[in-house]
Amino acid sequence: MNWLIEEGIGETRGLLVEGERVLAAKLMWPGELAAGARATGRLTAKLKGTRRGVAQLDGGIEALVDHLPPQVTEGQSLDLVITRAALAERGRLKRAQARVAGADAPSPAPGWPEGRIVRRFPADLWDEVWHAASSGSIAFPNGEILVSVTPAMTVIDIDGIGAPREVALAAVPAIAQALAWFDLGGNIGIDFPTLATKEDRRAVDAALEAALGAFPHERTAMNGFGFVQIVARLTGPSLLHRFATARLGMAARMALRRAELAADAGGRGRVLQLAVHPALKAKLKEAWLAELARRTGREVRVSADPGLAIEAAHAQLVDA
Repeated sequence: MNWLIEEGIGETRGLLVEGERVLAAKLMWPGELAAGARATGRLTAKLKGTRRGVAQLDGGIEALVDHLPPQVTEGQSLDLVITRAALAERGRLKRAQARVAGADAPSPAPGWPEGRIVRRFPADLWDEVWHAASSGSIAFPNGEILVSVTPAMTVIDIDGIGAPREVALAAVPAIAQALAWFDLGGNIGIDFPTLATKEDRRAVDAALEAALGAFPHERTAMNGFGFVQIVARLTGPSLLHRFATARLGMAARMALRRAELAADAGGRGRVLQLAVHPALKAKLKEAWLAELARRTGREVRVSADPGLAIEAAHAQLVDA
């Protein structure tokens, strides 16, 4: 079991792999400060009556700073450790969170794992995770879970055929899979089918306890309406957050990956032809396309096809 890191165009991808099975996934875009990263910033505001303030980092972004030492004053330069990356939500951006390096505060969870850099992940593993996050769903026997993000929490709904107890128990492995595949954190609500007896609710609680043993969290017991709340450390945007706020950006980066794969497959064509939805074509930065040409050693041509879905970019090698 080890982390594999794929350095893509416009993003870095990570998969925790055991054999041919994905256990967890992470994603980072250039310029983002992951949890655990060091930064320097100037304290622009100190919130009265608290140990919190706002700092402008050297890169120009703002961060909320917690556990400020009492002697720190506004205008002072600080060495900081990022505890949570900035988080985009519909209509707003939550600032990154940080603490003063060396301050008496809990250590941040590492936001990006150490792993082995590979040219490509084993076949189809990233596609499987990506499509599951794109749809916000994972299937289980006779049902599926549907995962969606809101400003307040991530909500997991369970839809299945059969007796409520059996559906709830069958959904537990898919829930554990979603938490790790989608890199979820923060407040997470799970809406199980309503279970009539305490015995049934205790059985599902026990199954969750076993399935989430390696997932650091706190959890409530299931209430009479089948609802369970999980609280886990949030270190940055989940894959679901990215799809909710930047679906075109996610699809554009995936289109570039498919183009690289098409070139890797070989062929005599001297031109790499990438067909995308018109809305996606506008998201493909010139620098990204130049990097694609450099990596593949081929001329890159992009065509717009309104008949393609946003997620269905297609690439092939063709003659000039």
